[in-house]
This record gives sequence, C-alpha cells and structure tokens, in this order.
Amino acid sequence: MRVPEFQAAYLQARREAVTQALARMQQGSGAAASVMFKLMVDANAPPAVRLRAAECVFDRAIKGVELEDIEARLAALEQANPKNGGTR
Repeated sequence: MRVPEFQAAYLQARREAVTQALARMQQGSGAAASVMFKLMVDANAPPAVRLRAAECVFDRAIKGVELEDIEARLAALEQANPKNGGTR
C-alpha cells in the first residue's frame, strides 16, 4: 500500500467492484417495487421484514445514483481546475 502505483490500482479496482455492486442493486429495485406493491394490496401478508428489505434496495439504488452524480460533478470540477491540468 506504500507504492503509489499499487495504491492507485487497488483503489480503482475497489471503485469498479463497488460500481458493479451498485448497478446490481439498482437492477433489483424493480423487484423491490413489486414486493412493496404486492404487500400494499395483500392484507394477510406480514409486511415488516419484506417491506424493510424493499426499502433497503431502494435506499441503495438512490445512494448509487447520488454517488454517480457526485462523481460526475467532481470529475467536471477537476477538469475545470487549472491546477489539475484542466481547461476553463
């Protein structure tokens, strides 16, 4: 971890793994919506555990979108900053 090249490669690999995981969570948000809708109309279903799981999927999907937005904004700021070699 003390070698800058290794640290950069390691961090990039971690980012890619997290990005893939976030994409999978976002893909699952449709199924979470289905569970929520089914629970809303099924008066006999115990909703607590299943609804909480659906909420978690939505929370992760929303956070993934927020992180992607922040990442894009940060990249644009870094490009615009002359100290980082960007242009104005």
